[in-house]
Amino acid sequence: MQLFKTSSSQAHHASVRSLLRRSAYAALLLITATPAAAQSGDPTSFASAADVAAQVEDMGRAMKPGQGFSSRPLVRDDKTIAALEYWKAPGRPAVHPEDAEYALVVAGAGTMISGGTLEEAKVTQPGLTEGSRIIGGTTRNLVPGDVILIPAGVPHWFGITGDRLVLLGTKLPRPEAR
Repeated sequence: MQLFKTSSSQAHHASVRSLLRRSAYAALLLITATPAAAQSGDPTSFASAADVAAQVEDMGRAMKPGQGFSSRPLVRDDKTIAALEYWKAPGRPAVHPEDAEYALVVAGAGTMISGGTLEEAKVTQPGLTEGSRIIGGTTRNLVPGDVILIPAGVPHWFGITGDRLVLLGTKLPRPEAR
């Protein structure tokens, strides 16, 4: 009886080892045969902290004397772009009627006024209305690490309190506008 159990056990182990070898071989073929497919299957766009710092530095060098604003896409997918916004001078008060604006202060310092009423509002391009000033808004100081979410249709303005204000921002369409 002991002999039967041993040979049955040996046959079982041989069968398991064979199955494991075939599975490992199939996995190896799958991994080595499709590395591009595996890599292209991830739609993530990524920029490291070093990439961000290099882009900010390059944008600052590339700005011409008297140029107050520059924008450069940093990461994107088919529909969404997160862009660096480099401000050396304040912009005009603005509203994005259909898009919320999400931003992170990357470098520099500034002031944001948001809310209230946009005075002398005028559509300057699709998705952007600009005005002369904001009446009754809330003023906030901005420093690196601050996070901003301005809902669609809310007036906002960025001022510069140092030599620059650099934001990483993206527009977020209203759910019903998607």
